[in-house]
Amino acid sequence: MAGGRLKAQPLPPAASQVKSKSKIGNTSTEKFPALSRYTNDLTSRARQHELSPVAAFEAEIDDAIKTLSRSSKNNPVLVGGGDFDRISVVEGVARKIASGEVPQSLRGRRVISLDVLKMLEDAKSSAGIEQTLEALLTEITSAADPSILFIDELLFIGADATHGVMASAALRSALKRGRLQCIGAANVQHFEQHIEGDVALKGLFKSIRLGGADETSEEASRNEGEEESDWEHKGDKVSLDLRELINASGSGEERVRVILQVADTESESFNATLSRAGVQVTESIRQFGSLAVELPVRAVEELAADKETRYISLDRELVSLGHIETTTGAAAARTLNTRTRYDGTGVGIAVLDSSVFNAHWSFLGRDGNKRVTDVDFGISNSGSMNLGTTSDDPFGHGTHVASLAAGNTNLDKYASDARGRYTGIAPNARVYNLRVLDEQGKGTTSGVLKALDWILKNHKSVVPNIRVVNLSLGAPAIDSYKNDPLCRAVRRLVDAGVVVVVAAGNDGKDATGQKMYGRIHAPANEPSAITVGATNTYGTDARGDDSIATFSSRGPTRSYWRDAAGVKHFDNLIKPDIVAPGNKLVGAQSKDNNLLASHPHLQSYWEGTTDSAQMYMSGTSMAAPVVAGAAALMLQANPKLTPNTIKALLMYSAQQIEGYNTFEQGAGQVNIEGAVRLARLVRTNLTGTLGEQLLTTTTSPAPQTTIAGQTFTWAQGIILNHTFATGVGLITKYQKVYDRGRLLSDGILMSDGAVLGGGILMSDGILMSDGILMSDGILMSDSILTSNGILMSDGAYFCSTGILMSDGILMSDGILMSDGILMSDGILMSDGILMSDAVTQSLRVLSQGDDTNYMK
Repeated sequence: MAGGRLKAQPLPPAASQVKSKSKIGNTSTEKFPALSRYTNDLTSRARQHELSPVAAFEAEIDDAIKTLSRSSKNNPVLVGGGDFDRISVVEGVARKIASGEVPQSLRGRRVISLDVLKMLEDAKSSAGIEQTLEALLTEITSAADPSILFIDELLFIGADATHGVMASAALRSALKRGRLQCIGAANVQHFEQHIEGDVALKGLFKSIRLGGADETSEEASRNEGEEESDWEHKGDKVSLDLRELINASGSGEERVRVILQVADTESESFNATLSRAGVQVTESIRQFGSLAVELPVRAVEELAADKETRYISLDRELVSLGHIETTTGAAAARTLNTRTRYDGTGVGIAVLDSSVFNAHWSFLGRDGNKRVTDVDFGISNSGSMNLGTTSDDPFGHGTHVASLAAGNTNLDKYASDARGRYTGIAPNARVYNLRVLDEQGKGTTSGVLKALDWILKNHKSVVPNIRVVNLSLGAPAIDSYKNDPLCRAVRRLVDAGVVVVVAAGNDGKDATGQKMYGRIHAPANEPSAITVGATNTYGTDARGDDSIATFSSRGPTRSYWRDAAGVKHFDNLIKPDIVAPGNKLVGAQSKDNNLLASHPHLQSYWEGTTDSAQMYMSGTSMAAPVVAGAAALMLQANPKLTPNTIKALLMYSAQQIEGYNTFEQGAGQVNIEGAVRLARLVRTNLTGTLGEQLLTTTTSPAPQTTIAGQTFTWAQGIILNHTFATGVGLITKYQKVYDRGRLLSDGILMSDGAVLGGGILMSDGILMSDGILMSDGILMSDSILTSNGILMSDGAYFCSTGILMSDGILMSDGILMSDGILMSDGILMSDGILMSDAVTQSLRVLSQGDDTNYMK
């Protein structure tokens, strides 16, 4: 496909009698052994007309379908009733899915029933049950048809779970992260004691009473609302910048473009409400539960009051935010395997940008064929956006970005003075080109959502699969990542197994040169993303002189949500996660691009043809594709790696830069040789058991790398939202936080900021070292440090993590951070318009960078 284009307790008797008849949809015993042995596909049986309708339970069936269609608290639990009642409801749901009588979000899904008796007979112990459940979760996640798992008698979930704490924790996490959706069943006593009485489960299940079982007043009250969780929306349903716009509006007839996050994008009643309110839907992004709409300002409050609405925010403008092989360690990584050259072969990288000039020689593969696939993902050209074709790049940004990730100049077509000189990190990876920025480098939230939606649908069906997404763009981070539509979309992709790399932003200083903190852009404020800041290499391959680029945005993240009293709760995450070269880098130049026309001095190489021309650019936009390329090399070396494992290995092997704190450099500067060396050692037959041997060797790899004659020590730590963790166990033992559907910070509850004297973090009264999500020997820091250039755990005190753990209320905008000022991203004026220097600053950084020595 060279240079192609893509369009956009025991089982009830009823279930026991039929379990041997049904095959699990399209799954095979070889590929999905756990699913094939322990589950029964009810939807498949419904399509074969093997399930008989029972009219007496129509109301309960409809209630279960409505619950399954919600964006949160969307796991129905059937309380009371007998075996016949429960299976009748579940089979009724399966019949309606099979016939299409369900909301769009449930179509194509399948209901599978868990054969608990067979699983218990095979497992024989709690450890065996835990292992089987983990295998089931993995297979459910990887199967082509999304599944809803029916668990009769919820003996695995809740306080004092019958079959082990680990099994309960695994199911809780999978449900919380949306990795699993289920229909549960429980008798009244078990439900009230172990589920209703468990605070952590309140936001996951909605009860449906069967056989005359009475609903308690507490339960009824809870079912009317939604319990908050990290994945659920927080606070006011209207973003602050949109509310300011409402307050400034006179007649309310002014029309604005917004993103509506809703429970069901296909709801007929809600769409009727939209029509009555004068709302025009321009894009439906169903997988993310979002609608891009144009509406009169007066309609916002009406929609916010509707129970179907989750959050409303402006369809904000996004803006694009450049020796590389050697200084990053990519050249050294290529030779780690004597039989296979690590160059990204077999890995797809999706670049969402201003397009890619695919005629450029840099995008030819080792076989001489083009490696760029232009994707038509159905974005609308209406309104202010007119993106034109995807095979050119009139702005010039996307071509440069793509070449840093996957450019190849090691071709005979290039003159000897350029051959191999400007090669990117993964020069034989496939580039999927999704154009979301116009000729001025601007785009919209809805456009990016549409592109991400296409990737979520198609990342496994294209060849090679899309395993990495690069986002060298951003918008002001106003909304908490719990509400922001782009952040939520990124989380869905990461949970699906796709690595998402995002530029941190270029707001590290103000117009006077004052160092600024708290200016990480969206969606770089999303915890599951790999957020990348920029370093200045001064054009040298050796890394001893490297520094953080002055323009690179610093943490903590200052996006927030507001409670009913109007109090802001800031996210305050440590970002960036990692840094990479990003000052005056040379990459592919697109034909007749606007950046070069405005700044002719950016051209760095010309031999008479636009197909080989190169130019300079600077910014975290250039740093992000370096890390995206690194992820591609790691996946080529070990395709079994999860996004969280890749993120952890990148951070653990990074190099700390002396004199810079964690808000500036995260874990440190990317070290691709170290990251790929670790990736190659990770076992490909992991069972997902906490503490099992992670590597194929019992000898830990030497935590040093030599680049350009200089040897440095790895950081040997990872960022965990509000703190960082260190310890060799991070790479020698499997940590549950490496699972898909989790965050690296899962299990770390910091609302009280409690840290024990030894640096071991307390998690909701449970020591992190007790083996719940992380193994013994992992230490948590209680301070943010300024690095001494060696270990992540060494260095001078900068500030306490306690101010981050306090939900952000202790940190106010404008406070001094010893060497800079803490700011929010963007200043809201009384007229409701977000005044940000993002556009001007981005262009200035792209064209100028830091005025120092640079790559030639």
